[in-house]
Amino acid sequence: MSAKNVLKVIKDKEIDYVDLRFTDPRGKLQHVTMDTKVVDEDMLNDGIFFDGSSIAGWKAINESDMILKPDLSRTVVDPFTSHNTLNIFCDILDAIKKDPYERDPRGTAKKAEAYLKKSGIGDKAFFGPEAEFFVFDDVRFKNDMNETGFKIDSTEGPYNTGKKYDMRSEYLKAMKDMGIKVEKHHHEVAPSQHELGMYFGTLVDQADNLQLYKYAVHMVSHSFGKTATFMPKPVKGDNGSGMHVHQSIWKGNTALFSGDKYAGLSDLALHYIGGILKHAKAINAFSNATTNSYKRLIPGFEAPVLLAYSARNRSASCRIPITLSKKAARCEIRFGDAAGNPYLTFAAMLMAGLDGIKNKIDPGKSFDKDLYALSENEVKKIPTVCGSLREAMESLDKDRDFLKQGNVFTDDQIDAYIALKFEEIHNFEHTPHPIEFDMYYSC
Repeated sequence: MSAKNVLKVIKDKEIDYVDLRFTDPRGKLQHVTMDTKVVDEDMLNDGIFFDGSSIAGWKAINESDMILKPDLSRTVVDPFTSHNTLNIFCDILDAIKKDPYERDPRGTAKKAEAYLKKSGIGDKAFFGPEAEFFVFDDVRFKNDMNETGFKIDSTEGPYNTGKKYDMRSEYLKAMKDMGIKVEKHHHEVAPSQHELGMYFGTLVDQADNLQLYKYAVHMVSHSFGKTATFMPKPVKGDNGSGMHVHQSIWKGNTALFSGDKYAGLSDLALHYIGGILKHAKAINAFSNATTNSYKRLIPGFEAPVLLAYSARNRSASCRIPITLSKKAARCEIRFGDAAGNPYLTFAAMLMAGLDGIKNKIDPGKSFDKDLYALSENEVKKIPTVCGSLREAMESLDKDRDFLKQGNVFTDDQIDAYIALKFEEIHNFEHTPHPIEFDMYYSC
């Protein structure tokens, strides 16, 4: 869409504000709201200056000026605001060089797409994320020097009578109103846990859509007097929330993952899976980007801990879905969750898969029986995902070269991200936990 067309939308829909939206390294949606009286073609084409030092993990205070550049192909009329508002996804530019800022997650995702095309392997990478979340009626938490703890409550919880409510159609309607092609909604395994389905799309578009998905879930939940969380493991002793990500590569109209090998896959697809499995622990730094992620990634509760692939069961970290069409051949990476940054998660997965294709990485043999039914000795032979956020960051630090191919990720960006996440790790590791009082107070 051109700037003139955007201005026409502003006029026709009587838009009062233009909300310029971008995503920080942690994956949180940020925004700057402009009155439409100051919005013109120059602003839409050139962007606005803003203070990047206010965003965790970005510029220092002495080099804080950055440019917020609207991507006019991603405009959304906000269905939630009381004043008519047009939301526009933005990229971040360096104020001096006027080129993409290397720590901008959306810019990284765009570079990953460009790297795929330049590689000659394919021209499109399709992603289909399935993000799960919990909805609670009441959540309270406290972290003071002398008091810490949390309390959750839901009418669906096993600790209550199980009164029913269903907001999922409202979630889906809001997503449709924002231009997302939606598919379905359903309850998930745990009480109070849900999932919405949207059609697959290209990498950057799907990362944008996931941000809109999360926005819709939070806003609709609030409108019902409830709150939603994409925390992977908010409830002890029950299933956590993951984000399975379906992936495939195409060249023109050719589905490159379709072939005559295992489960209807091509050699290229198997090598892609080989790359994902080889670099999984580094990918965890983005796909499982919270300390809470590793409370989900434990044996049991359907958690895909073991790094193996299979067409026959869902306990493998990489599943090959059964499809009705050869063109639908794809892999489904199951260890991630939606609490992190989708731009970095999808980009890291694509870069790992492309590394697997380029280096013909063998994914090993498939495991077609229940991985959790294997003997202890068999299990020990299978590599696993990381056991903590600290391990994930240490793995990323050691295994980063595949991300830096084509300058998609940079050392500066990776170092800044690791430093940002170690703030969370230190905060978590240095805070006494209520369960420690239960286990150790009387020692």
